[in-house]
Amino acid sequence: MIKKNEKFIAIGLIAILIFSLGYFFFKNPSDKSAGNNKVSTTALTKLVKEIIGGEKVFLVLFQNNMELRPGGGYIGSFGIIKMENGRVKSYAIHDTSNFDGRIPDNNDMPFPMKKVFRINSWKLRDSNYSPDYPTNAKKALEFYYQGQGEEKFDGVIAVNAAVLESILKVTGPIKLEGYPNVFEADSALLTLEKQVEIDFHKQGISTGERKEVMNDFLKELLKKTVQLSKLEKIKLAKNLAGELKNKNIQLYFTDDKLKGLAQEIKADGAVDTSWSSDYLMVADTNIGAYKSDYFMKRSLDYSVDLTKEIPEATLKISYAHTGKEKNWMTRDYLTYLRLYVPAGSRINKFEGGDVIYGEDFNKKFTGGFIKVPINSQKTVEIKYILPKELKSNEYKLKIQKQSGSGAVPTKVSVKLPDGEIKNYSFDLNGDTVVN
Repeated sequence: MIKKNEKFIAIGLIAILIFSLGYFFFKNPSDKSAGNNKVSTTALTKLVKEIIGGEKVFLVLFQNNMELRPGGGYIGSFGIIKMENGRVKSYAIHDTSNFDGRIPDNNDMPFPMKKVFRINSWKLRDSNYSPDYPTNAKKALEFYYQGQGEEKFDGVIAVNAAVLESILKVTGPIKLEGYPNVFEADSALLTLEKQVEIDFHKQGISTGERKEVMNDFLKELLKKTVQLSKLEKIKLAKNLAGELKNKNIQLYFTDDKLKGLAQEIKADGAVDTSWSSDYLMVADTNIGAYKSDYFMKRSLDYSVDLTKEIPEATLKISYAHTGKEKNWMTRDYLTYLRLYVPAGSRINKFEGGDVIYGEDFNKKFTGGFIKVPINSQKTVEIKYILPKELKSNEYKLKIQKQSGSGAVPTKVSVKLPDGEIKNYSFDLNGDTVVN
């Protein structure tokens, strides 16, 4: 499975991230743009400077967003990387499943996974069950120490597999000597997986050596990154700054100063607990559907009517499973869908199994199981009433994006108290405010 192979590229991606952003913001201080994914360059410059200064130790969580979790993706491996003045001093990679064997059994597994997987113990591989990254990072640290880990960390960095695409878009495709496949930006992870699971048989490679391609790939990727031209390095840094914005890279630090800088550049992946206007966040949990998120396409259609005495809202979430048949990679999609809306809302309709309701992060949430068979589409409709105080011509809506979910086509229709209708259409590729 992919989780066995992820460990070979996790640390390389972090090294490229630090190298690229460091190069961009210190070699080109006059360039203050970040493409369409603008972040606070002053705060980012300060943050990178702090990261590459002195000695730092990071826990790196490599999240495979082809198997989506609320905080990004299944954590198949993690790394411990020690930095000294911006250089990798040492690193160690651990298979999460092996490490989890050292964590004492418990009875804490979240309900949806406990019901489907039929196991009780909650461990590091599924520690990112919250849509709030600071919560996930703290939980990962808790499990690490339960597993007799001894390092003291300056931070926890989560990297989704999708980041690989941003890097290859700049370096170009990779062709390795001795292997027939070309690793393109939009399919590299899938090609690597197919190589170590299927293609190696045809090439006469032994089972014990089939994963050497991962080491070869990483070495070539790092080599091509270092050899990029000045303009290409700037482009790569901009791409990675965009990955910070869209939550494919999430940062948590133990130091309050670094924590504040991560919050300022919106790279901390936190649920906004202070937002007081209309709010929306959708979080999927792929449960037992293998790597089916590679085939899943999502879209959101949200409408709110403020002419009613009490505002009414309708959210339609459309899923399209583009897989054609069951195989080693995909199954019928099963997700535990959670929706977060303003505190004080009342859910009237939710088409899902085993529906639950609760409050968290100063929000109301509801959740339920949704199944989407292979090669089919399904639309889930959720109707609810918003708090009366949101009825205003100064209406604002904040939509927070789930890490790892990709760019989600989104439509918003707002009927203001005076009858005026405003329509919006965009790709949700980062937290977005509509007003």
